[in-house]
Amino acid sequence: MILGELPSLASSGLPAHLQHAITLALAARPQEKAPGHYALQGEEIFMNVMQFVTQWPEQKQAELHEAYIDIQLLLAGEERILFGVAGAARECGEWHSSEDYQLCSRIEGEQSLVLQPGMFVVFMPGEPHKPGCAVASTGEIKKAVVKVRASLLTA
Repeated sequence: MILGELPSLASSGLPAHLQHAITLALAARPQEKAPGHYALQGEEIFMNVMQFVTQWPEQKQAELHEAYIDIQLLLAGEERILFGVAGAARECGEWHSSEDYQLCSRIEGEQSLVLQPGMFVVFMPGEPHKPGCAVASTGEIKKAVVKVRASLLTA
């Protein structure tokens, strides 16, 4: 997991492919887009824009991915994300390979962070995360989740 702020993206230490993905996403102006799926570089890099009301962590399940890196950019509102290190997912359901996700009921050694607009967080494959959680109260958020094919980092 890597946490950062967009104004300091250039000095964030992110690999070039991840910085490029964030730059592509921002150039597409996600704050002006309706919720939906947007190709940025084919299926290698794409963005899902979402707008929804946060929920209490007990109402949600954690997710993890294998083929794609998640870069979560908060555009509006306030969001808590619970997360853990790779291998910390517990009580997991079936793997949905065509959509690259698995849901899990528990994260061993769970940690928490709060995103404000202009912040981003990167989750690598295998790192469980539970996004969309309420902070002090439930509220509407808008975010973009940039998906980067993990094999781009080894290319």
